[in-house]
Amino acid sequence: MLSPPPFISQAPRDLAGWSALFEHADLPVLGETVDALAELAENEDAVDARLIADAVVSDPLMTIKLLAHVAELRRGREGSDTETATEALVMLGVPPFFRAFAGLTETADWLAGQPEAQVGFRRVLRRSRRAARYAMAFAVHRMDHDAAVIHEAALLHDFAELLLWLRAPALALAIQQRQQADPALRSAVVQREMLNIELTELEHALMLKWRLPRLLVQITDEHARQVTPQMRNVQLAIRVARHSSQGWDNPALPDDAHDVAVLLNLSHEAAWRLLHDIDGVDEGPPLPPRPKPL
Repeated sequence: MLSPPPFISQAPRDLAGWSALFEHADLPVLGETVDALAELAENEDAVDARLIADAVVSDPLMTIKLLAHVAELRRGREGSDTETATEALVMLGVPPFFRAFAGLTETADWLAGQPEAQVGFRRVLRRSRRAARYAMAFAVHRMDHDAAVIHEAALLHDFAELLLWLRAPALALAIQQRQQADPALRSAVVQREMLNIELTELEHALMLKWRLPRLLVQITDEHARQVTPQMRNVQLAIRVARHSSQGWDNPALPDDAHDVAVLLNLSHEAAWRLLHDIDGVDEGPPLPPRPKPL
């Protein structure tokens, strides 16, 4: 088990400096993941890839560690990527998995004595999980054969923000306070001002550095020239998760519902009901009309 690295109080000068701070093998994982894997390891002979995947796929950092580890093992080999955690586990095998990921470090150890950072980290994690749930539901409705990859893409979309809370909690908190004071302040603007980069840039750089699956990288590339239905699926899931994180009265949600309706070929009202069903809540207030463009 590795000791937590020191916190960063001053942002690196550029993307290369930020990227150099992180290695997939050193990343901590959620305490609940550590507990679940420890329980499975006690009865290793009765465990299969699906059972391990169930313990992994809701933890974005453990998902990254697994995919990056398998990509490292496959370096230089021909053949397709292992695009999902389950595929990676099947390729790796159960005993090698437990050997490779013995002695995992927990995120709580990195943020010990940092209650505000712990709250910030869990907020991003909750949003990522909700986005993944929406993305999967949209993909299933579209009968997309890559639904599992789409789920992963949404889950991992904000992993750079999770890393920021883990390594530079003071900077993450300062960004949060700036945006709370000015809700109109765009994330990209304040991130570049305070971090010298945008977190989406760091995310993309780390995914390439760790050789994560090509389809996963493509779906999460926000600067791609062409937006595919899979990318749109993930983008809308993330938008809905963000805009509904504080309730269903956010004025951006009618536009989100309209765009989901277009993606899924539903009526405006049916899309609104579907969003609430996916979130496990009642239908909420009637869908307000979508604002007309000026």
